[in-house]
Amino acid sequence: MTTTTPDIREKVSQRYGQIAATGGSCCGSKSDLGKLEHATAIGYDADELASAPEGANLGLGCGSPTSLTLIKEGMTVVDLGSGAGIDCFLASPKVGPTGRVIGIDMTDAMLAKARTYASQKGYANVEFRKGHIENLPLEDNSVDLVISNCVINLSPDKARVFAEIARVLKPGGRAAISDIVLLQPLPDAVKNDLEAYIGCIAGAEQMPDYLAHAIGSGLDIAHSQRKGYDVMHVLGCSPEASKLLDNVPEDFDGNAHVASLDLVLRKRGAALEVAGACCGSDCCKA
Repeated sequence: MTTTTPDIREKVSQRYGQIAATGGSCCGSKSDLGKLEHATAIGYDADELASAPEGANLGLGCGSPTSLTLIKEGMTVVDLGSGAGIDCFLASPKVGPTGRVIGIDMTDAMLAKARTYASQKGYANVEFRKGHIENLPLEDNSVDLVISNCVINLSPDKARVFAEIARVLKPGGRAAISDIVLLQPLPDAVKNDLEAYIGCIAGAEQMPDYLAHAIGSGLDIAHSQRKGYDVMHVLGCSPEASKLLDNVPEDFDGNAHVASLDLVLRKRGAALEVAGACCGSDCCKA
């Protein structure tokens, strides 16, 4: 792939703008899973999804970051690549009236969609800001929890993303991330395909390199779980998934090359000051 970083960002933003305008779907035309079925398959709770605004779930995730760590009342939670706002809306009642949820996205159509839902449904503690995840519009040491769902793989500078996460987190703060990583190098036919990049594959990194970015930025790994992920779901980030599937080699085994990773990170330093904010013995290991 010979496109430059600005070109990649523009292509990704354009495509996700199209998804926002059309309602989109995570699943390509060759998949028989709908958005709700896909969301529950990757870890969302059906009852929680029912509480969110209709249309906020565009089916673009690869996990459920809001379920990876306990969100407590009073927290400031930031969602990187917030899209139509589904994870922000799920976090909203958990942080309560004394907390804040901030969604960051670079695509105007997604921001407009999310802001409309927030206004219509009265999410007073949720706001959406335009920005790149490599340069977050947030102050240093101001956030209790960063969440992100199948977005960091789209960044051409992942080391910078993790450095920004570390910068904005309070000492002891956490990041709960669901993302796509590589288990082995991709065939050139997939690695060099722009649709595969937009579809969350070609931009993914080898899992050890991905984790090294986090550790190198000053974040400790509190919890990590790799899940084998069906290629139809992975490619589903692209609204033209079926087109990409037609282009990849017939012998391409997506499950041998890519996986979904659930990750909880902790910024080195003092524990969170929010009362009861520790996420419990299942993930507070760092």
